[in-house]
Amino acid sequence: QVQLVESGGGLVQAGGSLRLSCAASGSTFRINVRGWYRRAPGKTRELVATITRGGSINYADSVKGRFTISRDSAKNTVVYLQMNSLKPEDTAVYYCRALAGASDYWGQGTQVLVSS
Repeated sequence: QVQLVESGGGLVQAGGSLRLSCAASGSTFRINVRGWYRRAPGKTRELVATITRGGSINYADSVKGRFTISRDSAKNTVVYLQMNSLKPEDTAVYYCRALAGASDYWGQGTQVLVSS
């Protein structure tokens, strides 16, 4: 089992920055992929960024050049999402995800509100 806890959301003005954190506990050694997803009001959940155990990174086109996913030196414990140049359309609940073999884990989500 893996537990994920997000933090760092909040209210920010357009053009501002936030950093989200996702702390994993439990059987973290089994995690192969970590990622951030978001669900905007009235929309389906979408991928924001992922990072694999080997360090491969993928971003949604909408956040490339503005968001950066990274992890701590212990690799599969804390993953960060640095969000710069935030836009009102980035407003969403952001979820942390971990894939460990055939198991799929999600955090409870953290709200990000970007005011214009």
